[in-house]
Amino acid sequence: MKKVIIPIFILLLVSSVSKAQWPSNVTKVESKANDSVLVSGDLAAGALMEDLSWAANSSNACFPATQNLKFRGNHVLYATSLPPRSILTISVTPTDANGDLSIYGYMMGNKEYMIVPNLPGCITCEADHKWDGKWKGKVQTSERKIEFQNPTQNTYNIVIGVSAPKDVTTGQFTLKLKLKS
Repeated sequence: MKKVIIPIFILLLVSSVSKAQWPSNVTKVESKANDSVLVSGDLAAGALMEDLSWAANSSNACFPATQNLKFRGNHVLYATSLPPRSILTISVTPTDANGDLSIYGYMMGNKEYMIVPNLPGCITCEADHKWDGKWKGKVQTSERKIEFQNPTQNTYNIVIGVSAPKDVTTGQFTLKLKLKS
């Protein structure tokens, strides 16, 4: 009897892992090698995220808790994959030039589908938001940008979050994924 149960259990486990996919609140975006993909979005399609503790957790190190107010608006989530030996540059630009958006993204294994705020750890996490002050010799526009580099032979999953400051729950934007392979 044990000889029958164990293979069935293993088969079910493998089957469930191979069918893993992104939840319905995550939009899958297919990037194209040596090209850019544009996606239109709206914060109204997202949801507030009360728990931002994952971002300052040392296992993620996405952005410090001192910047949480810049991520207290709605969050819209996207997912893509990062192929071997490639660089993915992701930017978000509000349709309204005065719009104030924030962006973050994190990388995990290609068989992992973890979604914030339930993110115990990731390979790397990047974020960009409006600066608190001016930087000498630099000008900040309404575009926010992050980048992921993959020098390995492995493929990785990338989750991208577009958000805004507290109480901002609507606002159209363009998300751009530029993949260099």
